[in-house]
Formats: sequence, structure tokens, C-alpha cells
Amino acid sequence: MTIQIPDDLARGLEGIAAAQHKSVEQLAVERLRTLLDSGLTSPQKLLQTLKALPHPSLAAMDDLDAAIAGARLPVRNEGQFD
Repeated sequence: MTIQIPDDLARGLEGIAAAQHKSVEQLAVERLRTLLDSGLTSPQKLLQTLKALPHPSLAAMDDLDAAIAGARLPVRNEGQFD
């Protein structure tokens, strides 16, 4: 079976698979099998899947913090039309 997925999702899967030293196919099959084999409800499956994701690296968190800081707008006491 072939499943087409968006490029950004494919890149995300590649990153997760590389971090776990697996192929994208191995990762996808394992995650799908986990979802299908468990008797959990959908919210429980989602939570279980999220908990199984690897934690981001410190460098990735630093990049995120820098991006957030760079996008902040200065605080203004005046209104837009004052």
C-alpha cells in the first residue's frame, strides 16, 4: 500500500525515525500497529502516541525560544488610533 502525505509531515517522520535509528517505514508500521492493536479509545490513543514521541533537543528548544522572542511586538500604551 502507498500512502501519500504532505512534505512537511514526511520531513517530520524522517526526523523522528532518524532519532530512533529506524527507517520511516519501520516507524510508521510500529505506530500504526500500536494504534490498531490497542483497545484504547481515540483520545487515549492520541495521548499514548504523543507520549511516545521523542522529546525535542535542547538546541531545538533554543531555536524555538529565539523564534518566539524575534516575533514579539513591543508593548505600546497608546491605542492604534491615538
